[in-house]
Amino acid sequence: RTEKRMAVESKTIPVGTPLIGFVLPDVENKPVNIQDFRGNLLLVVFSCNHCPYAKASWPVLIDLQKRYAEDGFQVVAVNPNNNPAFPDDRFEEMKPYAASIGMNFPYLFDGDQKAARAYGAECTPDPYLFKDGKLFYHGRINDNWKDPASVKERSLEAAILAALGRGALPGKIHPSIGCAIKWAG
Repeated sequence: RTEKRMAVESKTIPVGTPLIGFVLPDVENKPVNIQDFRGNLLLVVFSCNHCPYAKASWPVLIDLQKRYAEDGFQVVAVNPNNNPAFPDDRFEEMKPYAASIGMNFPYLFDGDQKAARAYGAECTPDPYLFKDGKLFYHGRINDNWKDPASVKERSLEAAILAALGRGALPGKIHPSIGCAIKWAG
């Protein structure tokens, strides 16, 4: 299918949905089983190298991983883009990209796009926050991806704090917005 849209919104899925299992290769081509992170406060985020929305989210995700790791928070990023029209997202480009931005969490490749389809992922970034193996939050990272200095609501961080018992979820859950996943074929 050909992608003609740029910005798309994530689909709504019910809070409490169980963590969907998958095993995918990381940037070292070692298999990673997402179930190994089940006991953590786990953020599964579908993202990629080239999308401007995704690029804007990487520093935020790296910072959240750094600040909340001691609380049992773990980010696992998944690149679902496996389309020859987007060579920047190829598996071979993931390791140098991750190193160039100082990624401090696993970055996995969903080459057959089965994980993205199982989650109903639509865009990059598309974050799913799980607490005790159940979906706790699925929505935007913040309210201004273009200008980090102008962010007023840090939606994902508020959800992390709520999951840790240190705050409340945002009053309204807004979908994530990003580039459409580049489906193969």
